[in-house]
Amino acid sequence: MQISYHGHSVVKIKTGSYTILIDPFINGNGLTDLKVEEEAPDAILLTHAHNDHVGDTVELAKRRDAVVVAPVELANYLGSFGLDVVPMNLGGAKKFDFGTVKFTKAFHSSSYTTDSGDVIYGGMPAGILFKAEGKTLYHAGDTELFGDMELIGKRNDIDVAFVPIGDHFTMGPEDAAYALELLQPKLGVPMHYNTFPPIKQDPEVFKKLVTACEVRVLQPGETIE
Repeated sequence: MQISYHGHSVVKIKTGSYTILIDPFINGNGLTDLKVEEEAPDAILLTHAHNDHVGDTVELAKRRDAVVVAPVELANYLGSFGLDVVPMNLGGAKKFDFGTVKFTKAFHSSSYTTDSGDVIYGGMPAGILFKAEGKTLYHAGDTELFGDMELIGKRNDIDVAFVPIGDHFTMGPEDAAYALELLQPKLGVPMHYNTFPPIKQDPEVFKKLVTACEVRVLQPGETIE
């Protein structure tokens, strides 16, 4: 499995012949190295409905008839654009050809704002456990620190955990460091920071706070094998 980080909360997974994108916010993301016209994922996984996470899902999914896996209300909304959607909910898991997806809880809000200013309810926000090739990736989505992260860590042998550190809208560096103590991954990676002024953070400060596991600060486009 090959995992790469692309700014904000965008994560790309390559497993076998499949490419999966999580929260593909590309246009409007000043930190990403990706270009929408160059991406053709087989699957898109969404943690919640905020525009900086849904991002370019519709255009990307239509390019290759990618399957879009999302919380049920968000999936149903995206299905109205003719996308191939798989609605899921917290605690549920589904095995796909490209791997197994399970949604976990996250504590946040979830709504999508259309170009006309309408606000669409997006259901419950989620984290994602993705398993393939005997490895487990945890993408926490947008969330605060919560105690059940310990259960997620106990019930899953997590190889890589992506956790938000931006503060303001999610947990900040101190809480994110404690989240890694609860999750006990082999490797922690910070995300959801420096995209906008309110979430400006120094990831190296976060790294110094973590004692529970190794931390790698990935630059956009950098890859973990």
